[in-house]
Amino acid sequence: MLPLILLADDDNFDHFFFRKALKEMIVVTHHLTIVKDGEQLMNYLYEKLDHLPDVLFLDLNMPRKNGAECLSEIKKDPKLKALPVIIYSTSLREDIANELYKAGAHYYLQKCDFSDLAESIRKVLALLAENPNQPPRDKFIFALDKV
Repeated sequence: MLPLILLADDDNFDHFFFRKALKEMIVVTHHLTIVKDGEQLMNYLYEKLDHLPDVLFLDLNMPRKNGAECLSEIKKDPKLKALPVIIYSTSLREDIANELYKAGAHYYLQKCDFSDLAESIRKVLALLAENPNQPPRDKFIFALDKV
């Protein structure tokens, strides 16, 4: 069965690079769906309650409803709270990372150079396959050099 990957990000360049990175991951076959803002994300999830994605890569800075608001809504809903959420954002502030961890995000993946993106996605997906639960806080911020 193909892993269903959902990317919530409003940046078309990020869509292109994320899609390209997934294509480079020869060992992982996938189905990717992209939504462009927080309201579209939440509508998509509520429409797909019977067939949720396997993982959500969630940008923080999106229009209409930001990533932190979406994460909070997802983790408060009994039908959605088990969905693994990977924060996928350019910024990385420790105080915000702490709040996102407390809110239930699984990993925080800072947007990186394209050369590292495929490997970062592959490793995050492998970690989730090994253990779908939220890791300890010291493992929350994902970096290739820390794995």
